[in-house]
Amino acid sequence: MSGSSFGKTFQITTFGESHGPGIGVVIQGCPPGLPLDESVIQKALDRRRPGQGIGGTRRREPDNPKILSGVFEGKTTGTPLTILIRNTDARSGAYSDIARLYRPGHGDFTYQKKYGIRDYRGGGRASARETAARVAAGAVAQVILDRYGITITSCTMAIGGVTVQQFDATSVEKNELRCPDMAAARAMAERIDTVKARGDSLGGVVEIQAGQVPAGIGEPVFDKLDADIAKAMMSIGAVKAVEIGSGVCAAGRTGSENNDPMDNNGFLSNHSGGILAGISTGQPVIVRVHVKPIPSIRLDQKTLDMDGRPAVISTRGRHDICAIPRINMVCESMLALVLTDHLLRQKTIA
Repeated sequence: MSGSSFGKTFQITTFGESHGPGIGVVIQGCPPGLPLDESVIQKALDRRRPGQGIGGTRRREPDNPKILSGVFEGKTTGTPLTILIRNTDARSGAYSDIARLYRPGHGDFTYQKKYGIRDYRGGGRASARETAARVAAGAVAQVILDRYGITITSCTMAIGGVTVQQFDATSVEKNELRCPDMAAARAMAERIDTVKARGDSLGGVVEIQAGQVPAGIGEPVFDKLDADIAKAMMSIGAVKAVEIGSGVCAAGRTGSENNDPMDNNGFLSNHSGGILAGISTGQPVIVRVHVKPIPSIRLDQKTLDMDGRPAVISTRGRHDICAIPRINMVCESMLALVLTDHLLRQKTIA
């Protein structure tokens, strides 16, 4: 299957299906000599792991990574790095009664049209389960970014129409929704409980920031840093829109309101989100992603079967009610992968 690789200098290729034996990633271009073992990857996977959070799935996966190649005596060798994560709690039988039905909001219909065959067990490659492999790769990328002091954080800005009113970064670690507003976090939790009780799902907004990114990272025209970030985030199945810096608000501003003036101390604002002309400014890189509601819901929905006959479907497997906050770590990982790729490109030509 084409389309399973991402990056140029630091390139990843993910493999596996939601209900197969396992999923994983092959990383090419990882520099040699980096200290790396499974514990580094495990910490990142634990933040994405199924079976946690208010709106999380009841699927319980330990997500224990196994490094199969590319590491010797605790350090990367510069050869392809392979990481395997075995599936241990897949229950494929839950999908047998809807195997011939197209689930609204999923890739069932499009995969069938493209390939003439599809894995109906949780969506196969189209499942969010694939993102665990990205998080494993992102953990390796962050080891590289740590050498340059680059940090990546994320927080939840909205869920189900409940939005942050007061931003307090210290609150992010104090609630399981990773929201920087404790009052909003409580309202989000209540909203999730209400929607969950009626068998529906919710979407929201996540903000990701990268700090200490040096100026001058990125490429002109088609390989702009923000273009690659947008592609990285849009490649996450639940993401339907991406903003950089002031994002959509820029369309309603004047140039004088949206420009970032400079003086001897540097930039006086950061409406650009840390990127100008596709190249980093040295300011924090600020990204927001808009996440759609989980398409697997218990409510009855109209659909078609594989023979084109009308049907009604209710998806009753183990599914998240909201992709947030588990998706936050996926977004952090994708930003880490883009920054690492561009940073290594810059080091190659420097």
